[in-house]
Amino acid sequence: MIRVLLVEQTRLVRGAFAALLSREDDIEVVAEADGNGDVVARALGCRPDVAVIGVDSREGEEVAVRGELRARLPECRMLLMMASTTPERLRRLLDLHAAGVISSNAPPDRLVHGVRKLVRGQRFVDPEFALAALDAGANPLTPREVEVLRLTAEGTPTREIAERLCLSAATVRNHLSAITRKTGGRSRIDAVRIATESGWV
Repeated sequence: MIRVLLVEQTRLVRGAFAALLSREDDIEVVAEADGNGDVVARALGCRPDVAVIGVDSREGEEVAVRGELRARLPECRMLLMMASTTPERLRRLLDLHAAGVISSNAPPDRLVHGVRKLVRGQRFVDPEFALAALDAGANPLTPREVEVLRLTAEGTPTREIAERLCLSAATVRNHLSAITRKTGGRSRIDAVRIATESGWV
């Protein structure tokens, strides 16, 4: 039997997913959680093969407490469910040791298929998300430029950005000029919009 821990904040949605998975002869939902800080503890208690975690409410319990689940229970693989994503967010979640990502709007059999693939040691990325990532242009920004742009998007003044990133104000301004040029924006605000819509930040 494939042992599944199901984590979803909304009880009605969680119940629907539990019923769906429990219909399968080879899958057993051994525990459920609402994602209020108890994911790692519940997983250690029931030792599932797969943790199916709803991401949108609490960013997948910060992807199972930033790797703690994987470190303490390496045999448990994480399948993250979300309504939508961007290519950049998808890469970030996969980099945080998620073994799979699925749309919460996917057909029911896709969730079952994803769980089974993870148990076989494979990765699973929802085809809709994979196509969106392929269609998106490559991110032209460097990691440092992404950091600067994220702080700019939050309304952080240039001098404060410089202090937080241990840069000079002139270097921050240079980064912002490069960001505006690379994104094709007319201004910093336009650059933030373009980068956000493209999934680069």
